Amino acid sequence: MSDQVGFALRGRNPDVLTCIANLSNDEVFTPPEFANRMLDTVAEAWAENNGGANLWADKTVAFLDPFTKSGVFLREITSRLTKGLEAEIPSLEERVDHILTKQVFGIGITHLTSLLARRSVYCSKHANGEHSIAKSLASDEGNIWFQRTEHTWNRGKCVYCRASQETLDRSEGLETYAYAFIHTDDINARVADIFGDDMQFDVIIGNPPYQLASNGGTRDVPIGYQRKAG
Repeated sequence: MSDQVGFALRGRNPDVLTCIANLSNDEVFTPPEFANRMLDTVAEAWAENNGGANLWADKTVAFLDPFTKSGVFLREITSRLTKGLEAEIPSLEERVDHILTKQVFGIGITHLTSLLARRSVYCSKHANGEHSIAKSLASDEGNIWFQRTEHTWNRGKCVYCRASQETLDRSEGLETYAYAFIHTDDINARVADIFGDDMQFDVIIGNPPYQLASNGGTRDVPIGYQRKAG
């Protein structure tokens, strides 16, 4: 990979993640500008808590977006690390491969958005494909995981997110909008199942969905988020 090819994930005109329309009422994408303001805040907090250290110059820090939609957070994190780790890993190809295989992880909220996120992050919906900028990923999904998850119904509501059974108890061909990160009694165990028992994350950031379409009412249903991790 030549330096001319570059890894310019920001500064495109126009940025497709700025222009893209929402796929549905339940999938509102985060604008890149807002994602970057959040990342600026994270970097400031990291420096404050780590003796002024530069978050983007640390090749050991692992990032997780547990509600990946467009992949904007992972894309912008990758862009910042690519610049910050230049002195540590001079080879651009090796640097990008290290970041995408060791530092950047996501959990897709739907099958379609997981494909979009892989395209944003790996430049290919196939993480191990010939067009992917990650060269050491063994699986097609890479480090952006998605698997259909089912709601757990009780008296017409999901016990985890309070979604309506009447609206979202769907056939296999339709999305359930049951997000894997919260549909569990043990988030730590879920993360271990997805990424391996030894996986630990230093930074978890994202913009999770806050509501689901109602079942015919005038107000959408807020998603119930509960703290499960220790």
